[in-house]
Amino acid sequence: MYPNLEAELKRRNIKRTDLAAHLGCAVTTISEKMQGNSDFTVKAAKKIKELLGGSLSLEYLFATDEEATA
Repeated sequence: MYPNLEAELKRRNIKRTDLAAHLGCAVTTISEKMQGNSDFTVKAAKKIKELLGGSLSLEYLFATDEEATA
């Protein structure tokens, strides 16, 4: 659902378990959000951006499959 986010996490060798720990939630919650079954909060999105170094835009990181290929 978020191919750019998936790619950036993979580039930095950050697993969903690491992301869940950083956000203080369950891995299943991360999986649900990554699949588009629920939304990331703005607070969570900003924490993810910070974890990835902060240089990438939220628009880039959270582009959906359709937006990323357009």
